[in-house]
Amino acid sequence: MTTYRHRGLAIALSLAAATTALTATAVPAAQARSAGTGAPALDWKPCAFDGAVSGQECASLPVPLDYAHPQGPGISVAVSRLRGQNPDKRRGALLVIPGGPGGSGLRQLAEQGAALRTETGGAYDLVSLDPRGVGASTTASCGLSADDRMLVNLRSWPGPGGDISENVARSRRVAEACERNGGAVLRSFTSRNEVRDIDRFRQALGERKLSAYGVSYGTYVGAVYAQTYPQHTDRWVLDSSGDPDPRRVERGWLANMAPAADIRFPDFAAWASDPDREAEGLRLAQHAADVRPLVLDLAAKLDARPRRTTTDGVALTGNQLRQALQMALYSDASFPMLARLIHQAQDPKATPVLPAALAQPLSDQDAAATVAVICNDVSWPKPVPGSYERAVAADRVRHPLTAGSPVNIVPCAFFKDAPAEKPVRITGDGPSNVLMIQGLRDPSTPYFGSLKMRQAWGGRARLVTVDHGGHGMYLDNGNACGDRAVTTYLTTGERPAKDTYCAS
Repeated sequence: MTTYRHRGLAIALSLAAATTALTATAVPAAQARSAGTGAPALDWKPCAFDGAVSGQECASLPVPLDYAHPQGPGISVAVSRLRGQNPDKRRGALLVIPGGPGGSGLRQLAEQGAALRTETGGAYDLVSLDPRGVGASTTASCGLSADDRMLVNLRSWPGPGGDISENVARSRRVAEACERNGGAVLRSFTSRNEVRDIDRFRQALGERKLSAYGVSYGTYVGAVYAQTYPQHTDRWVLDSSGDPDPRRVERGWLANMAPAADIRFPDFAAWASDPDREAEGLRLAQHAADVRPLVLDLAAKLDARPRRTTTDGVALTGNQLRQALQMALYSDASFPMLARLIHQAQDPKATPVLPAALAQPLSDQDAAATVAVICNDVSWPKPVPGSYERAVAADRVRHPLTAGSPVNIVPCAFFKDAPAEKPVRITGDGPSNVLMIQGLRDPSTPYFGSLKMRQAWGGRARLVTVDHGGHGMYLDNGNACGDRAVTTYLTTGERPAKDTYCAS
């Protein structure tokens, strides 16, 4: 099951962000002039995008293209809300921060709004936004070919045997296209600007403080907001956090995917070897220990001889299988998809059916938004001869499930301009109002990385550890203990007295 809340960095480079029905690429001149002159009134109207839920309202928020020049050109950020159903007990606004980079807050609000309303008793106005570059907000284009926008290519999977020559050429080509076609708008797609846009949204809502629920990449955005505007934070929930090390941020998150996959894979192996899978036609092996070598051997065979699929012109390669594995590890609900694909790949008479996210390219706007944020947030190592090759070769040995991809070259290595700003360092300065929730076996933001976020917060945070696999814990995995801790905090303000553990 793929949901908008699950768009961690790995998924942002793996799953297309669905776009909304209205895409703004410019702001009318009057709005552009007013973008830096104080928060405007929001003209709320029923949301028109496919998938919007009853009562969901949308508006356009003008923001400066560059906050250093607030009177300069403006762009537009799409915002949305679901009004609270219990005005007598109104707590304020609860901001839902989408994952990504590249996740749509409007669609996540539509997806999760009903559950959040139920859990919080309708005491919050639920609000969210499409970050600049996404959905109905101002977007940019890199002008990439469809092949360069295929997930398995944008994700920089090495070729058979670990060869990265094609990755180097593609990364250079993508970087040059983004710099040539994206302009100042694309350069403005950063986590720090998303945080500034959120605070402008807060002002437009007329709220002195916001509460927040961020998941995956949204936890980093939430952390940067709480560090930058601590006086405007109320109850702050961060679900599935990565290491906020300001020297690396997205670079570190990608690298951490390799050990994270190793930690999570045994959950799939146990499921795929369970006798209960026999009747479903999904059992892969008699013993859990046999599943990993089976998958690795099949990927190697597909490297040598890809299989024709039901999608014309798109074969099932070893890297397509590896990418399907990474996607499936995000949620137990995706295990059947992966097992079915493996069975089809093993059957010479079957024609494999690719998951939709692997069968078609990302839109050019989605690809641009993803590439832009990870490249604009932090500096990446330049392509010194042999450096990436050595890193990939070593990582393939240590973590064969991910085949060196997490440390492979990406377009950021060829971006000419350094990031305009340094990443924010998360510290313990500010109110003690952060509640973290984290799964022990997260394939995208692993537990060891979340402990770095917890350490950075110091006394500002409490951590709820859930003995569960997958990415995204709150209201998503059936752990009543973890769900109760978050709901209690959002509804009463009471956190655990100390870091706590929830058994599976």
